[in-house]
Parts: sequence; structure tokens; C-alpha cells
Amino acid sequence: MNKKVIVCIFAIFICMITAVLVNPETKTTTTKKTSSMKATVLEVSSDYITVSDNDNVIYTFVGSGNDALEIGESINIKYDGKLNKNKEKQTAKLVSVTAYTEDGSVPDSWNDNGMFSQFYQMAYNKLKTMTQDEKIGQIFLVRVPEKDKISDLQKYKFGGYLLFQRDFDNKTKKEVVDMIDDFQKASKIPLIIATDEEGGKVTRISNNTNLVQTPFKSPSELYKEGGMEAIKKDTINKSEVLEDLGINVNLAPVVDVANDPNSYIYDRTIKENTNITSTYAKTVIESSKGSKVSYTLKHFPGYGDNADTHQTSATDNRTYSKIMEDDIPPFRAGIKAGAEAVLVSHTIVPAMDKDNPSSLSASTHNVLRNELDFTGIVITDDLEMGAINTSNAVTKAIKAGNDLLIVTDYESSIKEVKDAIENGNLSREIVDKMAFRVLAWKYYKGLMYDVEK
Repeated sequence: MNKKVIVCIFAIFICMITAVLVNPETKTTTTKKTSSMKATVLEVSSDYITVSDNDNVIYTFVGSGNDALEIGESINIKYDGKLNKNKEKQTAKLVSVTAYTEDGSVPDSWNDNGMFSQFYQMAYNKLKTMTQDEKIGQIFLVRVPEKDKISDLQKYKFGGYLLFQRDFDNKTKKEVVDMIDDFQKASKIPLIIATDEEGGKVTRISNNTNLVQTPFKSPSELYKEGGMEAIKKDTINKSEVLEDLGINVNLAPVVDVANDPNSYIYDRTIKENTNITSTYAKTVIESSKGSKVSYTLKHFPGYGDNADTHQTSATDNRTYSKIMEDDIPPFRAGIKAGAEAVLVSHTIVPAMDKDNPSSLSASTHNVLRNELDFTGIVITDDLEMGAINTSNAVTKAIKAGNDLLIVTDYESSIKEVKDAIENGNLSREIVDKMAFRVLAWKYYKGLMYDVEK
């Protein structure tokens, strides 16, 4: 074959290729643009992968699952096509998934392999987008004020609202639902909405016959009538009522062991020994797991037969071994059953800390974290109760190791935190870590996915 023939054949070949590329009717993928995004894995299978981006928008890529991925893992996704934020299932084709390695990972000192750890990266990503005021607000569970409920919620950016009987009195179910919905709509970050619906002596909701036909019975009444099966049914029923109203945390059960019928806490307990109380704690926590309501073990390390800390200070002079034997087992049982939160009392326990109430004691918190291996959320009892008589209670509660602080006077409490950071008495990191843990809990509970897309 001579050179002229070769040149002609080559020219024809080039013309054919050019025609294909410029022909508008020719199907080609050369015009597709590959994009990428950082995301966190929410769900994965061999058929799909569901992720959340930093704005909490959820995307599902059908037919692109990867069994090697883990829930909570940060990844970088490359895809062809456009994403539709208004639809969960995407038509965009996923090209590749790789581990996200930017310097945005959770600090090693914050990683404890705890019960919310699958959501730590998500919480940390969110934390980095927040202002200091938003971070400070997250660490407070605030008693709903009588006025300026919405405006102060928006101003101070609370982590949650705690509702008492006055917030439910004479309201219809719709009015309560609308009230709580208004709170959630007013908050940039979804709120913990909590109440104390113990049954018996403490019934914030069920005293209102518009909400519950008859008040929830005390644990001791239930146990006498039907044993642990009655406790289980009551917990399931109670959870349904709370969930329907929009309440996502119940500050119950009371798992204190009291022996004196005249003692303050006795009527709120199951009125049984340590072993039965431990089974009670386990039963309530396990029975609550089918709902969206988290239950809270209280009052760590055990109220015993001590005085009412709402009015004055109380000191428990029993030995460490006696408390660990009689009072701690119900908390241990509830924690093993999956309790997400523990509320710490204001009782002074010299065997753990002779100088501070339990809620302000790092030593007491160390027992909870290290002896009981609790990795969930530690909540203070209300820091305005009579047993707290120090001027810097909020700062001490933070340093002690709490995650969420219950307060009534939120203005002075928030000011105390800001001032303490400003004067160097508190580090920004300790507040950041508290907010991070509260956010991780909210992700775990599914609250953060309710953010408007």
C-alpha cells in the first residue's frame, strides 16, 4: 500500500470520528460533568446508599450501595448529573466513594466509642458551622418561661425546653401539639422537648384529662397490680402519649432505692429492694426503645432516704461500698439496657466528694463514666434548686462533666458561661465538647433529620 492510499484512509477515519463527535443525534457521555460532595453515611446496603450532607439534606443513590461503608462514616462522593434537594432518591449516577480525609475529623480526645459514636462525625461537622452563642445555647435544657417563650428561644438558642404541669394545664391535645411545634419551628436546631412524667406523685401531663383520661399510676401501684408486665405496658402507653404530643425525652424513671416511708423520695420510687428496682430500671428502658422518647435514669448516685434538695442541701453519709451495693445497681442495669441519659442529683455524698453536691462533683461523674461505663448524656437536676447555693454553679457543673444543664434562670446562666470563657475560667473547647455530645444525641434520636431541607 503506497503512501497516498494510507493518507486517504487516515483522512477518512478522522472525518468519521469528527462527524460522530459533532453530530447532535449521537449519544455520548463526554459532556457529563462529574461533581463531588462531602457526606455522612446514614444507611447502606448492596442496592443503595443513603447519606446526609453538611446541610442535613438526605440523598439516596439507588443501585450504588457499598457494603464496606459504615453508618456515621464521613465520605467523599463523586457523581455524574445533578442532585435534587427536594427528592431523597437521586437519578444522578454515583461514580466513586472514598473516605473523607480533610482535617475535619473528630478530635481523638472526644472519641469514646460510646453509644452515639456513629454520629460523632456528623455532630462535629455541624458544630463547626455554629456560632459560639449557638454552641453555648445547646448545653441548656431550659424550663419553659411564662413569657417570651419564642423570642427568648430564638435569642438564646437553647438546646431544649423542659415542660412542667403549668405548660399543659387546661390545654387540648391540639393546643399542646401546636405549642411544641411552634417551639421546634422557632429553633434553628431541633430541640430536646422534655418533661417529668413519672406517674403517681409527679404527673406533668396526665393530670389534664384532655390529654390522658386518667393520671398515670406510680411505679409502686403498677408493680403491686401486675408486676413488671404492668410496668412494661405502662411505659409503652406513656411513650405513645408523649410522642403524639411532640415530647422526645422523659425525665423518668426514678430508680432510687429508699427504705424509709417518710423520706422525701420514697413515694416516687417502686418502693422495693435493690434487685427489684434494678429489674424495674431495665424493664422501663427496654420497653421504651420502640418509641422516639428517650428515658432518663434518676437521681444518680441515688437519693436514698435523704431530705428534699428542692428546698435545702442534703448529705448522704453512707460508705462508698454501701452506696455501690444498695443504690448503684439500678443505674447499672438501666445503662446496660441502653439508657441514653442519666440525671444527677444535688445530694452531697462525702464518700465520693465531701465538698460538692453530686451534680457539681467531678468525682461523682467519674464513678458514672468509669465504674458504670456510661457514655450517654449526663444531665443536672435544676441548678436553681435550694441545695445549690454557690454563685458559680453553672461553671462548676460544666467542669464536673455534665453534658446538659437544667436551668430556670437562663439569662444569668448563659451570661455566666460567656463571662467564664472571656476571663479564662472556662475553655471554649469544654463547651464545644458538651454541645457536640448533645448534637450527637440529637442525631442518634433522628431529630436532626427533621431539619427543613
